[in-house]
Amino acid sequence: MAQYRDSFGGLLRQWRQRRRLSQLGLAVEAEISQRHLSFLESGRSHPSRDMVMQLIKCLEVPLRERNVILNAAGYAPHFPQHPLDAPELSVARDAIERILHGHLPHPAMAVDRHWTLISANAALSTLLTGIATHLLEGKVNVLRLSLHPDGLARRILNLGEWRNHVLTRLGHEIEISADPVLAALRDELIAFPCPDAARRDHIAPTRHQEIAVPLRLKSADGPLSFLSTTTIFGTAINVTLSEVTIEAFFPADRETEDAMAGFNNGR
Repeated sequence: MAQYRDSFGGLLRQWRQRRRLSQLGLAVEAEISQRHLSFLESGRSHPSRDMVMQLIKCLEVPLRERNVILNAAGYAPHFPQHPLDAPELSVARDAIERILHGHLPHPAMAVDRHWTLISANAALSTLLTGIATHLLEGKVNVLRLSLHPDGLARRILNLGEWRNHVLTRLGHEIEISADPVLAALRDELIAFPCPDAARRDHIAPTRHQEIAVPLRLKSADGPLSFLSTTTIFGTAINVTLSEVTIEAFFPADRETEDAMAGFNNGR
């Protein structure tokens, strides 16, 4: 059974089931017969390279896993993969830094597929006040930073609402990617202590509830409220770049906008 799961047919079936598609549903989308798809999953037929590419595209498999499936089918990986600091990705690194800098005076950061911090602009420091040093050492995981009791959590005014948002989003990413590292991270975050009042506060209405879940923080200048947006390289053909996400925070009210302008002026 373990050998089957690692075979092309086994991986194809796993991803089809993960996408909640029947054999007929995937066959129709891929414009092949259900019988042929069944033979591919059982190993009775061997796919051409073009067929593998067609099926993994229909299933919206992440680029990293597409290479794994191609290899299982006996073909070389199609999508290049380089460390972000490799010369081949110098243009991409420059683009990331330009996006982060261009978002000033508001916080923005780039993270990898496991939410490890890659880079950030200077304004992110406004979110990191009071965070325990041990959370900022080595590879920094921003979701752990957000919900850890020694991290940002003690400054988040709507902790329950934000916690629910983070865990829901992480669950969605796990469903899409089937990444065991993300699954372990979610278990870790769920285990963090959270006051009962905070667990309930995500159901309370907020000013921005009809738009998005805000991040509301205590600060020396009074409450700060941010709305976050996500940017990805939607046409990336490099595995590493396809897994980079830029999280940008925008002021959700005039008071936060004025406070961030003051921070930018060195106040």
